[in-house]
Amino acid sequence: MEKARIAVLVSGGGTNLEALLNAQEAGKIPHGEIVLVLSSAAGAYALDRAKNHGVPGFAVPRKGSTQAAFEAGLMEKLREYRADMIVLAGFLSILTEDFVRRWPDRIINVHPALIPSFCGQGMYGLKVHEAALEKGVKVTGATVHLVNEIPDGGRILLQRAVEVLPGDTPEVLQRRVMEQAEWVLLPQAAELVARSLCEERKG
Repeated sequence: MEKARIAVLVSGGGTNLEALLNAQEAGKIPHGEIVLVLSSAAGAYALDRAKNHGVPGFAVPRKGSTQAAFEAGLMEKLREYRADMIVLAGFLSILTEDFVRRWPDRIINVHPALIPSFCGQGMYGLKVHEAALEKGVKVTGATVHLVNEIPDGGRILLQRAVEVLPGDTPEVLQRRVMEQAEWVLLPQAAELVARSLCEERKG
């Protein structure tokens, strides 16, 4: 079976990337193979993680580049490595509709909340967990969704709830959401899309 070729786009430390790589090595993404990691920031530790797992990784810096040049750089590498699908794993750069349109039902993103809560412009990283604690919710979680030309939208693939506990700080809550939701859902969603692509090839 020819596996779907997965590119993972990152911007920072790469904890979600590590979860994907570990899941792949454990046989949990049987229809996909991570063949490329691209970082929007030079020197991101995620590139070291990729190297440690034997996966090619490259920086395509967003800083100091136009949006058009940045996306052209991404596309060049995606074509070179013949990527079939993209996983946004802590990728903090905005992609244009033109870019997204080229990957219909083949880009997945993880958001550290239960969409439609705590999403939208400026809601990423610790800011999401700060907002959840400020609102006083008892349950938060993570959502993996397809990115299809709709900011913070597209079709929801998977969601998982995580309890908010008394005394939680944004950092503590962030870690719990990653461990109990993001690191579980991302490999599952990657396998769902990869399997769908493999079935399409079979006709």
